[in-house]
Amino acid sequence: MNSKPIKHYGDFVAALLDAGFSMGGGNDEGIHAVVTWNWNEQPPYETPVRWHTGDPETDPWEWRIRVLDERTDIAYAKLFFKKSGYITREWAPYFLAVRRANTTFDEDYANGTISHHAKRIHQAVIEHDALPLHAIKQLAGFGKEEKSIFERALNELQMKMYLTMCGRQQKVSRAGEEFGWSSTVFCTTERFWGEAVFAEASNYDKQEAIQKITERVRMLNANADPKKLSRFIKG
Repeated sequence: MNSKPIKHYGDFVAALLDAGFSMGGGNDEGIHAVVTWNWNEQPPYETPVRWHTGDPETDPWEWRIRVLDERTDIAYAKLFFKKSGYITREWAPYFLAVRRANTTFDEDYANGTISHHAKRIHQAVIEHDALPLHAIKQLAGFGKEEKSIFERALNELQMKMYLTMCGRQQKVSRAGEEFGWSSTVFCTTERFWGEAVFAEASNYDKQEAIQKITERVRMLNANADPKKLSRFIKG
């Protein structure tokens, strides 16, 4: 495994591709994080990397969108413990085999493992290919009083790997002018990863994929707690 200190974006990408997956920030839940410190902590080694500076080379907060804008082999979403994380192209089939177990969205919904609120969100994204967060709320019919319900459903879809982040987009006024903060864009994991990744996922049964991921986590962190490791893998 790559243990080189993270001093810029290139180091981060190299370490992530080597590991295969990572929690999004320093809170690794006892599993694994490429960047091992939170925004309010001092780095454990000498490095220019600092959170929330806006520098695309040295700010981990910028890296989450940069990998989506510049690469096709790294996904970023609420993937682990309902928190942000990364999965690479190499390891996506294994996680899909675990989280989706070769079932369809409609099958999961019929079986009661997908909520009705999540179905509303998923349907809106399906109909428009990809949507920014503010548009999803509007098109899926979520009011201001349903903020927590909407957030839980959106997290549910990401954890089950039906939706994933795929960029960001600013709001546009009626005059066609961009304004305000950028909004996260979501698309289906099928659109993001493509057919080849799902074909690979279908070659693994759930238990085989769990074992494969477990072995990799043990390589990254031999002291990972078994219960947390199970939650990390299964979502």
